Formats: sequence, C-alpha cells, structure tokens
Amino acid sequence: MRFRNVVLMFIFAVIATGCERGPVELTLAYPASPIDKNVADSLTALFGRDSDIAFSLTGNSLSEEEAIEALIAGTVDLALISNNMPYRDGIMTVIPMYPTVLHIGQTGQKEFTDLADLIRGSAVFAGPEGSASRVMFEQSIKRLNLQEDDFSFVENRQRPDVIVVFVPIQTNNQRGISSLRLISMGSPESVGKGSIVDAATLLNPYLRPFIIPTGTYGDATPEPVLTLAVDKMLVARRGLESSVIYDLVNELVRLKPALSAQRPGLFQNLTGDFDSSRSTFVLHPGAQAYLQRAAPSVYERYSGIAEVGVTILIALISAGYGGVRLFRMRKKNRIDTFYSETIRLRNSVTGATGDVDREAVIGQLRKLQTTAFEMLVDEKLAADESFRIFVTLSNDVMAELGENS
Repeated sequence: MRFRNVVLMFIFAVIATGCERGPVELTLAYPASPIDKNVADSLTALFGRDSDIAFSLTGNSLSEEEAIEALIAGTVDLALISNNMPYRDGIMTVIPMYPTVLHIGQTGQKEFTDLADLIRGSAVFAGPEGSASRVMFEQSIKRLNLQEDDFSFVENRQRPDVIVVFVPIQTNNQRGISSLRLISMGSPESVGKGSIVDAATLLNPYLRPFIIPTGTYGDATPEPVLTLAVDKMLVARRGLESSVIYDLVNELVRLKPALSAQRPGLFQNLTGDFDSSRSTFVLHPGAQAYLQRAAPSVYERYSGIAEVGVTILIALISAGYGGVRLFRMRKKNRIDTFYSETIRLRNSVTGATGDVDREAVIGQLRKLQTTAFEMLVDEKLAADESFRIFVTLSNDVMAELGENS
C-alpha cells in the first residue's frame, strides 16, 4: 500500500512538472529593407520583454527570396514576406502585419504621357533583386511592351530617374519623399471603371487599390495619388506547432498598441480578424484556429510533453509492477521459512528415537505462530492463502503432537 502511494505521487509530480511549458524561442529572418529591419527589431525587443515567446534574429539580413529558401530549409521559423511573392509549398501565413504601398516617384522634370513613356530611357530603382518591388516591376514592363534595353536598373544611391518601390506610408520621412514627384496611376474616381489599377488587381488578386491622401507627404502630394498596396505578411515554416502559432497571433494582437506607439499608422490593420482568402500562401493551422477562436486543447498544446509523460508513466507502471512482484516474492520467501521451521519441529518429534519433550516443541510452534502474526501486523508478511496454509499446518502439527503426548 505504501509503495503504491509513493508511485502515484511520483507520477502526478512528473505530469504536473511536464505541463509547465517554458518560453518558446523562434528564429526570425532579419529583413534587408530598413523599414522591415526596424519592425523586426521592435518585435524582438517587445516579445523578449513582455511575452512568453521570444524572437532571435539571423546574423545576416536576408532578401525575401533568401528568407523563403531559409524557411523551406528549416533554418528559420518566421519571416516578413510581401504577399505578392510567388507561391511556395511549405510557406504558411501567420498574419498580415502592415500594408506596403507602391510609390512611383520621378526625380527629374521629364515630360511623359504614360508610365511606359516615363520608364523608357530612364534609370530605374525598383528595390533590390528579389524584392516585391522588383518582382512586380519586372512583371509590369511586359504588359507595358517594354524591353530590358529600354531602361536600366540602378542602385538607389546612383540617383535614379524613376523610383518604383513598395514601402509603408512614412509620415516621418516627408523630407525624403518631398524631393520626388509622386506619379498617380489614375484618378481616385477611376477605380472600378476599368482603369489600369483595376487591371492590376484583376491579374494580381493580392494587390488592392490604395489612395495616398492629399498632403500626406507635403508638397510631394498636392493631390490624391492612386496607387496599389500589398500586405507584408508574417509567414512561418511548415512544422511549427499550431499552439505556438495560435499564441503568437494572440500576442501580436495584444502588443499592437506598443507596436503602434513606435510606428504610428503602420499597424492599423493588424487584427485577429483578417481576410485569409487574400493570402498568397497557405494559412497555418494555428492561425486558422485563432480566426475560428478554437483554442488548442490541452493535448494539442502539450502534445510533445504528453508523449514523454506517457512514456515515463508506462515505464513507472512497469517498474512498479516489477517492484510489487519482487515485494511479494520476498514475503513469499519469508512464509516459506515458517513452513520449513514447522516441518522441522514436527520431524524432530516423529523421527526421534528417544523421548522428546513434546510440550516444549508445541511451545516453539506457538512462539513461531506469534512471530508470524507480529510480522503480519508489520506488513512483513502478506495476509494471503500462503499465510492461512501456515496457520493451518502449525495448528495441525500442534494437535497431532498433543494427541500423542
């Protein structure tokens, strides 16, 4: 009885300890874009201080294409990826973080009639190779009937004629934007009436019309600018536990005020009720559970710990069963000693050639019974069929010796 209680207490202690999941650390691909870098740094600082989830950043900054390859290879857990990157199996959407807006800016005074005329013969900066801006620009020039030799790609520091980049609205960077002439893709009233923006969103469902309001960038926006926007997504590698992603989405929504305080206006669309149908990538099961508000069950949340706990439990049960058998065997060996002593005392009388003090032998048998009962009370002998046989045997011997005395 005591042994069983000790085993049960030990099992409960192991299970209770196992259910206390420690902090989860996730590796986030360090972005190449300065704005995305700032967001990654903010996430790392906030989660490390105010959450049970912690972020660690890769040592080198990665382009979006490199981040996708790292996710597929399993060397990173999370990355910030534009929603217009090509679909890849194994990349799963966690949550849209913030919109990035297409800024088409002219640095010079070239007169033009349309976008094709503006780009033709110009030095164009469209972001680093593999970026969302570069991918979209390369797709767009084909529809504008432009060839690669009609323009040239340059780095931003080389003073381009045209800048085509997807960046968030930066109200704190008016000085940098004010030196540009932002190009509108049409009038706001043209949306939904077959405009070039309608064509872009029809062919690329991840894009949506976006209007930069008058005065957003001071003199650079004397009028509303019609352009396009695409979401920057937090994506995860396949294989991350649903409970971890569920908690991550929950924490992002909880920490939204702190993120918004650092970058006002950037995270206004960060919400736990987003439209998953607009995602280029497959929605992670943990994010889907959050959208449906289906909190992970205890088993799902601690499945790994539960498996270890079950294994330990089975091992403890097996060890306990073996211990009980060993304990019973020890008790059986003890009662066998009483059998042997009873038979020896009986034989000392029946096999003797001379006179034997039968009363003395009977006294020894009674003393043997007393010792057995004391050991039974102390749980050193089991109150089972073996003990009953000993009592019957010793009584029969005493009766036999008493009759013959």
